[in-house]
Amino acid sequence: MADILHRVGIKSSSLQDVYRALTTESELADWWTNDTQGDGSQIGNIIAFRFGNDGFDMEVSKLEEPGLVQWEVIKGPAEWVGTTVSFELKLDGDYVILLFKHSNWEQPVEFMHHCSTKWAIFLMSLKSLMEDGKGNPHPNDIKIDNWN
Repeated sequence: MADILHRVGIKSSSLQDVYRALTTESELADWWTNDTQGDGSQIGNIIAFRFGNDGFDMEVSKLEEPGLVQWEVIKGPAEWVGTTVSFELKLDGDYVILLFKHSNWEQPVEFMHHCSTKWAIFLMSLKSLMEDGKGNPHPNDIKIDNWN
């Protein structure tokens, strides 16, 4: 199994604010994709994230407010189904440190490399949303190739 890992410092003293950006439909739409549907604040809920004709359905599998959000991918590209996406939050001075993990990829295929870069772009969008009040969700994100 292979994992995508990222660490991002967000200038904020509020774990709760960042946690809310990972669990509410409107704020998820403000940093990942503006075509987001579903409530991420309850275990078992499904959140649908769409990127044009493609997308993912995530089941909320673990919530430990305000320090952990975890989703299981239940629908999407074959490489994603059965993987786990988690966001661990902790305070470090003036920063909320976000430890991101997209785990249980069967193999580090080329698509995983693409997704790692895109996750970094969207995590920076989350950072911008929290620090400056405006993220860059799809379709306004940085495009890196013909996969977007």
